Amino acid sequence: MNSKLLFVVVLVFIFLLEGCKVGPKYRKPVSKIDSTAVYRFDSLKVAQTDSLINIKWWEMFDDPVLEELIKIGLAENQDLLIASSRIDQAKALLGMSRADLWPKFGYNGSATRGNLIAGQPNPDLSTSNLFTGFGTINWELDFWGKFRRANEAAKGELLASEFGKRSVQIGLISQIATTYYQLLDFKWRLYISQKTLELRDKSLFIVSERYKNGIVPEIDLNQSQIQRAIAAAAVPFFERSIAQTENALAVILGRVPQAIQLGKALNTQNMPPDIPVGLPSLLLTRRPDIMQTEYLVQAQNARIGVAVAQRFPSISLTGFLGLASTDISDFTSNPTAYAGAVNILGPLFEFGKNKRRVDVERYKTEQAILQYEKTVITAFKEVEDALVAISTLKNELEARKSHVKAAENAQYLSSERYDKGVTSYLELIESQRQAFEASLGLSEATQKLFSAYIFLYKALGGGWISEDEMIQAAQAQEN
Repeated sequence: MNSKLLFVVVLVFIFLLEGCKVGPKYRKPVSKIDSTAVYRFDSLKVAQTDSLINIKWWEMFDDPVLEELIKIGLAENQDLLIASSRIDQAKALLGMSRADLWPKFGYNGSATRGNLIAGQPNPDLSTSNLFTGFGTINWELDFWGKFRRANEAAKGELLASEFGKRSVQIGLISQIATTYYQLLDFKWRLYISQKTLELRDKSLFIVSERYKNGIVPEIDLNQSQIQRAIAAAAVPFFERSIAQTENALAVILGRVPQAIQLGKALNTQNMPPDIPVGLPSLLLTRRPDIMQTEYLVQAQNARIGVAVAQRFPSISLTGFLGLASTDISDFTSNPTAYAGAVNILGPLFEFGKNKRRVDVERYKTEQAILQYEKTVITAFKEVEDALVAISTLKNELEARKSHVKAAENAQYLSSERYDKGVTSYLELIESQRQAFEASLGLSEATQKLFSAYIFLYKALGGGWISEDEMIQAAQAQEN
């Protein structure tokens, strides 16, 4: 009867412990983004809904080759594999933390021979044997919530690692796409340089023949040679840029440096559709890096409770149950040996060490909150930067197109005027230079506009990572 009563008392005692947790309760950090605010450069002004979650990068970029490269990166990139491993590590740590809440069972066996048995000498100092085998139990009761707070911290770390992986995924998609369009840009500028070199080779041949026949002065020959050399120097420059960008993209994909297959040329690529950005306050729930830092704050806040609990005594239940005998032959026939105890162990005076431990965790929590605030502000800035980049680059691209059209026509007219002796060769080479630079500038501006769309996708927190994720989410909603 006494043993049953003791069992009930222990259960009630454990139940009461659940309401006893020292340390501050977690409170979500306050955001500095006004929930009713809108973005300064949001031309669409779509602030009522958050449609970004429906964004599919494989449709946004509209290039099968780029889509395949992104899939390869999501499967083989080492940084992403490391992030996945960190999640597994966090799960294992959470399992370890949960195990501390429960009793620890073990075993202990020994065989001793001598005249000192169990710490006591034999009366006649004769030599004897002692064989023991026990099952042990040790349960540190979580009276102050030390283990539960540690469990909270481990959960926060796990959730942070999961959002950390998603942040890596979105960053990887953006990095692959940006590098891909940079590669297309270099390819197109190489094509422009090669075509310009062909034209200037022909022009140099004509000028050389005219110089040999005394029709044009030597200065025209030198100017033609200069223009030809400028175009010739651009070709290896862009060849080198292409090779280095291919190497960089291959490494991002998780592979050794190699040539990269490309899809449509840059000037034939379709621009991504406009992305409704929604309310700025929605960044708090869709940016994985913000969610990651928030859960890190939660984990660090729980560690304050762990530090506070270490200032109080720990209460443990210990015991053993087993057999003991002086003769191995009758080991199992002997009566059961058992013992139980309640242990209290706590700090008394450590010159303020335990108090300072709590202070350290509080300061770390303050730092985590400040890091959260910084992440939120940075995220808001990145969206604004992407929006203004898209808005201004659209206008710049139209101006670049007009520039190229006018420069190419001016080059044609200058060539005709020079052939007829109406103008000097200086006018012709100046028109050639402007047409060449205008074409290169148009390619670069096109690439920058694609990169701005990619940056906005990343800044808003991305959309679906894969079609499988989208399908699983739809099935979860149906259930």
